[in-house]
Amino acid sequence: MKIILIPTDFSSNAMNAINYAVKFFKYQRCEMYFMHAYADEVYGESSDMNTADFGVYKDKVEKKVDGALEKLLEELKILSPNPRHQYKTLSVFGSLIDSANDFVEEKNIDIVVMGTKGETNDQKLTFGSHTLQVLKYVQCPVLAIPANFEYVKPKKILFPTDYMVPYKRRELKLLCDLACSYRSEIHFLYLSKFAKLARRQEDNKMFLEGSLQDLTLIFEIVDSEDRTDTIKKYIEINDIQLLVMVNSRHSFLESMLYQSTIDQLGLAIQVPFLVMQNLVR
Repeated sequence: MKIILIPTDFSSNAMNAINYAVKFFKYQRCEMYFMHAYADEVYGESSDMNTADFGVYKDKVEKKVDGALEKLLEELKILSPNPRHQYKTLSVFGSLIDSANDFVEEKNIDIVVMGTKGETNDQKLTFGSHTLQVLKYVQCPVLAIPANFEYVKPKKILFPTDYMVPYKRRELKLLCDLACSYRSEIHFLYLSKFAKLARRQEDNKMFLEGSLQDLTLIFEIVDSEDRTDTIKKYIEINDIQLLVMVNSRHSFLESMLYQSTIDQLGLAIQVPFLVMQNLVR
């Protein structure tokens, strides 16, 4: 059974991500937790309140959140009455990052799913601030769904890599399970001027092949100085439906996962984006 955490701020983008998640995992037995962390809402509006008024306001927000989560459950019963899925809700008085990380550890979460943006939906940004923080710091795979992206079966998956990362078995098993459900092709894209791999790279490539042996794997090497542009063009030309990248120390993705960098690079991701974590934070 897959255990999935889906943070929500009840925005249309968050609902779109939920809609994608229940369809994407429709072949998997899942326990899905829908979390709303509301500390920022309380503290943002209560800076001038005394202790008594703060407590009253906090209870009011908690009641409102619980009601919104209950409404979400009712909508899910209509949207996706999947007997393979169990739906549970969680309202937390805490920050999203701390609450998500604590829950990931407590429940041994397999994957976090959320929209690339939340309620603010700033069109100039690739990721909203909360999603960016989750991608950077939550210690499990994260699947980010672009605003307004309509679900399609992920028949083609792009996995840019330099083969320098010692991949995690559990995360590759997750990718394998999902790809097998759709009989997906996985395109491994190595962006380099050098076609020959070093021994470490060869070993990591062999590990990938062994972990994903039931799938169709396509390996390509492209000589490119502009990695971002090459990835974007590859997605468009090859009709890719899911982008997978690994966040590891000194990786291309780690350098991107800073707001000042990722939007300058312009990787305006238009397909779901699965980030596999190889960092201990």
